[in-house]
Amino acid sequence: MELIKDISSMEDCCREKKLKGKKIGFVPTMGALHKGHLSLIQKARDDCDFLVVSIFVNPAQFGPGEDFEEYPRDLSKDTKLCQRQGVDVIFIPLKNKMYPKGFSTWIQVEGKLTSSLEASSRSGHFRGVATIVAKLFNIILPDYSYFGEKDYQQALVLKKMVKELNIDTQIILMPTIREKDGLACSSRNNRLTFEERKAAQVLHESLMLAKREIQNGKDDPSSIISSMVNLIRGKDFAKLDYIAVVNPENLEAVKKIKGKVLIVLAVHIGKIRLIDNMTI
Repeated sequence: MELIKDISSMEDCCREKKLKGKKIGFVPTMGALHKGHLSLIQKARDDCDFLVVSIFVNPAQFGPGEDFEEYPRDLSKDTKLCQRQGVDVIFIPLKNKMYPKGFSTWIQVEGKLTSSLEASSRSGHFRGVATIVAKLFNIILPDYSYFGEKDYQQALVLKKMVKELNIDTQIILMPTIREKDGLACSSRNNRLTFEERKAAQVLHESLMLAKREIQNGKDDPSSIISSMVNLIRGKDFAKLDYIAVVNPENLEAVKKIKGKVLIVLAVHIGKIRLIDNMTI
């Protein structure tokens, strides 16, 4: 396994593999790898001839007052995990090379996908995500790129960007990986205290409550949201950001539940903001 920091070296490496007819798989991450990341890496390893994992904590997707400085970083552990999974290259670009002095070119995916839910709480977040992922796609030229369903809205934004900008990669969306108690795997889980970690189970508990109510015949989204809100407000450390029942194709709010719906939520547990979702 090779560690590459230089952008030109990474470009040359991937072009060489392309010329040899190799299928390139790509898993973009911000490090602090967990079982969710490993599921993406394992799938990519099975699918592709050459596998690149990027580790870059992208400052452009963090807003004022968010946890960029506190975001967990453990390159030594990440490197060992990647090596065990058969990763060919870890790409670790430098911030001043990805965003050199005078950088002023941004990708903004407009419309409903980037004006609601996460976008309402994190101004500029998806502009930062789209820009860095587009840059990484241009550097690595992946045939297949792997993302997790936990960041469902992000995946839809990136799929739209890839389609509309004719970027030659196929986005593969993989199921959310959960801990034994249902909490979705997240790098931010590492920052929870013991008591907060227990309280964080309420995200999954509220989704399961919604699932039961829908399966029992409830079709009014506002009633289901109300039940979830009451459950979350009863937990210490938990402060609700949003809950929505939406169409999984376009994230538009549904007025009546029929067929598949996506329930999404964001909750602050202490100082840590967690997101989760479930298709029902």
